[in-house]
Amino acid sequence: MASGQYITATISDIIEGYINNSTFLPAIQREYVWDTDQICKLFDSLMCGYPISSFLFWKIREEDKKKWVAYEFLRDVDKQDIHNKEANLDGVNKDIYLVLDGQQRMTSLFTGLKGSYSYFYYRKRTEYLYINLLKPLSPNVNPDELRYGFAYRENANPYGQEPQLWYKVGDILNYERPRDAKNSIKSQIDGLTEEQIATVEANLEDLHATIFTAKCINYYEEKTDDYDKVVEIFVRTNTGGVKLEYSDILLSTATAKWRHTNARKEIHSFTDDLNQTGGGYHFGKDFVMKGAMYLTDGLPIQYRVSSFTRENLEKIEDNWDVIKDALSKAVKLISTYGFNDKNIVSRNAVLPIAYYLRNNPLKNYVLSSENDVVIDKNNIQTWFIINILRNVFSGSSDATLKASQEILQASSKTEFPYKQLMSRFSLEPKLGTAEIENLLGYTYSTRYSFLILSLLYPDRDWIDKSFNEDHIYPKAEFTYAKLSKRGYPEAKIKEYMENYNTILNLQLLDASENKSKNAQPFDTWITSRDTGFKTRHHIPTIANYDFDHFMDFIKERKKLLVKALGKISFM
Repeated sequence: MASGQYITATISDIIEGYINNSTFLPAIQREYVWDTDQICKLFDSLMCGYPISSFLFWKIREEDKKKWVAYEFLRDVDKQDIHNKEANLDGVNKDIYLVLDGQQRMTSLFTGLKGSYSYFYYRKRTEYLYINLLKPLSPNVNPDELRYGFAYRENANPYGQEPQLWYKVGDILNYERPRDAKNSIKSQIDGLTEEQIATVEANLEDLHATIFTAKCINYYEEKTDDYDKVVEIFVRTNTGGVKLEYSDILLSTATAKWRHTNARKEIHSFTDDLNQTGGGYHFGKDFVMKGAMYLTDGLPIQYRVSSFTRENLEKIEDNWDVIKDALSKAVKLISTYGFNDKNIVSRNAVLPIAYYLRNNPLKNYVLSSENDVVIDKNNIQTWFIINILRNVFSGSSDATLKASQEILQASSKTEFPYKQLMSRFSLEPKLGTAEIENLLGYTYSTRYSFLILSLLYPDRDWIDKSFNEDHIYPKAEFTYAKLSKRGYPEAKIKEYMENYNTILNLQLLDASENKSKNAQPFDTWITSRDTGFKTRHHIPTIANYDFDHFMDFIKERKKLLVKALGKISFM
């Protein structure tokens, strides 16, 4: 049974009278993701008279508006800070509307006409939507090309050879009559040819009619008071376009159902803080919210809408400080092992560590030098490395997480149960011959390279230090042109190129040591190293370290690395 109606309106009606006055965004909405090309294409479609699909507005009675958290539409888009501001509804003495479907399009209309778009490209740039009034209407041939001259620019200054008269699109809102709009640019068209003036006026009239006359906005007004129905409507109407993440929907549900805290603000803020740890990460809200489910005993691990009941969300809210503490400590801990955003192949691998640290809140695993803590820390590192190497959390990660949770619950809370975990997932404690051969084939700065190299430095102190992957023989020398210039035959060039970028020619140096090495030839640089350098970095002893003997180095180093990796036991 229908609970609403379809309504049409002009763009000026909506932009001037509705947006951020009586019409806002629900917490259920995701953040704004469109780029400037998409905004230009939207305005071009409107000018061409193309439909842009309908919108879905949820009408909320004035007396009920405080039940819901609403957010303002972005006027000025800043790609470095894309979060919407919470709307203050205290002064809104009327029914309000929340846009359930069409946020990206509506925000694009609003910022295109009333705001700006900022981003960083060598410097901070703030641009506005312009239209080149001197551009003749392009033929309707390629649907991907704009027919009108829309572009984002910092100002109206022309560049290039084609005729240009850049008009800020938002200025059209100042003129309710097209005649007044044309009069406003009279001085700018003096001296143009009759044909050019005709083009300018035609484009300006089309723009004015699109904004003030055409009933371009078609929206369905939903009047239900049933939030579950609203969520269902939202999920069904947001299946296309930019893919929705679960967190976009679930975060909104949390925001609506948390009793004392604004979930959206909290989770946004915590995710941002988490990503500032160490050298920086890119954990998403999905990771944080799945972690919240995992770290709250008695909740389902499955990351889906049905798991986020009011009861479950209240449990998460009650446990929120504990969740934040555990996740923060886990990410800080893996940072001390030297892991960065690039080489954490599975984010879910962090969660069992967080669960264990949750149960040991008083132990400082980052800074403590107590023997039992150090041993425990090494065991956690061992587990983390091996489960990433063996892709434990690929595939059915929910089942894997559930199994790991059960082991953590049943085991001692004072010793990380890495042996039990390895046994549960049938992980061999030693690296096999074929596995080692495969590991040595990984190349520079790939997802597994740092991880593999870290195995070769079991006693290294990772705390507060930055380590770089370094080519032992400088990579700058390994170009076809340089190798040919040395007079090497094709077969030797092929050998050099196949090996220089692999683990066999890589080591981990701290940042300062790597900087001092720079691109020095290895036979020169090694003479300046201390007596323990070769042992620390598994450097073989050969008769000559000059470039001509690179393959001798590779063959002998492979023997050392195979032996070193073969000795490693994860039990």
